[in-house]
Amino acid sequence: MISFRHFALRRGTRLLLSDIDLVIQSGWRLGVIGRNGCGKSSLFAALQGKLDSDAGELDMPGKLRLASVAQETPALPDAAIDYVLGGDEELAAALNAEAEAGERGDMEAMAKAHQCIEELHGYDGRARAGRLMHGLGFPPETHERAVQEFSGGWRGRLNLARALMCPSDLLLLDEPTNHLDLDAVLWLEEWLRRYQGTLLIISHDREFLDGVITHTLHLNDGKAKLYTGNYSAFERLRAEQLRQQQISHEREQAERAHLQSFIDRFKAKATKAKQAQSRMKRLEKLAGTEAVRAERPFSFQFPAPGRLPDSMLQLEDITAGYLADPSTREGADEVANVVLADVRFSLEAGERIGLLGPNGAGKSTLVKTLVGELEPFGGERKSHKDLKIGYFAQHTVESLREGASPLDHLLDKAPGVATQVMRDFLGTWNFAGDRAFESVDGFSGGERARLALALIAWDKPNLLLLDEPTNHLDLDMREALADALADFDGALVLVSHDRHLLGMVCDSFWRVADGVVESFDGDLDDYARWLKTRGAASKKAAKAGAAAISPVVTVEPELSPEERRRQAAARRESEKASRQRVKRIETRSASIDSELAALEAQLADPATYHGSTSEMMRLGLRQTELRQEKEALETEWLELVGQLEA
Repeated sequence: MISFRHFALRRGTRLLLSDIDLVIQSGWRLGVIGRNGCGKSSLFAALQGKLDSDAGELDMPGKLRLASVAQETPALPDAAIDYVLGGDEELAAALNAEAEAGERGDMEAMAKAHQCIEELHGYDGRARAGRLMHGLGFPPETHERAVQEFSGGWRGRLNLARALMCPSDLLLLDEPTNHLDLDAVLWLEEWLRRYQGTLLIISHDREFLDGVITHTLHLNDGKAKLYTGNYSAFERLRAEQLRQQQISHEREQAERAHLQSFIDRFKAKATKAKQAQSRMKRLEKLAGTEAVRAERPFSFQFPAPGRLPDSMLQLEDITAGYLADPSTREGADEVANVVLADVRFSLEAGERIGLLGPNGAGKSTLVKTLVGELEPFGGERKSHKDLKIGYFAQHTVESLREGASPLDHLLDKAPGVATQVMRDFLGTWNFAGDRAFESVDGFSGGERARLALALIAWDKPNLLLLDEPTNHLDLDMREALADALADFDGALVLVSHDRHLLGMVCDSFWRVADGVVESFDGDLDDYARWLKTRGAASKKAAKAGAAAISPVVTVEPELSPEERRRQAAARRESEKASRQRVKRIETRSASIDSELAALEAQLADPATYHGSTSEMMRLGLRQTELRQEKEALETEWLELVGQLEA
């Protein structure tokens, strides 16, 4: 249990949080939300002991094991999997001690280290590290690569895997989905739902929060308010509270006006003096409910394209990928790294397509081929003469010119346009006044992303190709982007791990997997199910492949028609039983979810902790039992569905 009592937190001269009273129960998965600058990351720093409180107390259990994601990754020569394994410091130390004892020939030290590793379940530690890396998108062949060989985004994933590897009672995650693709986000969501400790998470991905958290902590105007439920539940409760607050304010203002009118009319009359005095006392005792301050949402729009041709862009029988030596086309067959083959993809005016696919399957390759940044090895790319592409890549934010202002960037694009016209345009993107002249060096990641989108919008494109545009964007900016894309008149191709954005703006989906680009007939829930069954099918194929390598060769005897019918009937009965079991698991899982929600509501109620200790222990034990049962059921469900799909 973590408790804050009259807690206040300051950064420099700015008071971020004031007079916070809060208790976080063990096992909660708490989403910490609020506008940028409200104190979310500072709260994490206080929990880590990196920032002292300005007032009040923060109480944490003495032996609490805490894990968090490092912000920087040193350029180490160590293998990536060893770096991840090092997240479990106790296990890493025991493994090193065993190795060193072996080099010295110290049998006693080796036995001691061996016993320690056994107690830590450490001999499967490397396999656990490998599973974490695989879930976060690292192909097996990259596990032994040196950390220093990875880019910044992939090093961030290594830091996340290292934090998940660390045994912990409290896990702090600050924007863990940045730089992850949708597949890795879905995997992380599943992993965090199974996490047994207390989780505090900062995220601007509302679908991710909905899938993970059990409680929401809203930081606003220096205060912290706790809500039971996920982000969507918070939004509903918050909206209702604000509505009730405004009703109370309006009712109180009407009563104030009525009392003041009576006082003004009769306070000078002797016969009414007592009543006037009574109303003056009543007026003083009114609560003073504040009016709801309307938070003006940020909004922007992409200008209407000048021309909007019907048939905009086609890829016909395209073979796409990269050259090992991009300086030459000679011997392309020898140096080509083919990612996609036989691609037939066309874009018509008004189409809004979301690209789905496993990590590394070629989504960015397809987008770069559509842009024309990658020349195809074969086939033909056809574009309309009036096509104008607005392209946001994952490296676009980093390509902004250091030392230059938003106005400087616009001047580079349109040197002859009046300065005031540019300033007016930048103002619509929240770079108003002196902000238009500020250097991008001091901009946050979200501000840089907003500027990059503004520069794209200035060109009035009729086709937007956006590859992970929401990294660094907060919830308000993501909502604004979703609204702007929904109103955009041109065509759109979107790659994003933000399911809310994909669902809001895309009318259809294409799947990029196994070197093939094909239309996907389903929604994002269907895609998540496809990923699970694909994983189960891969495991089955791997087992079949291992069996095929076996030196033992068996010849199946030819079966009689009666025997084939008997086996077919047995298979049908087995499949029927499996489907019935799947339904029973789904029914039981729904029942568990309901019971867990009721338990969490009880545990969130302060009155619970005024009762007996045995009752609190019973509730906590029941909560743990239900979570373990649900985890086992989910594992069984996945295996059964994989078998049925196969």
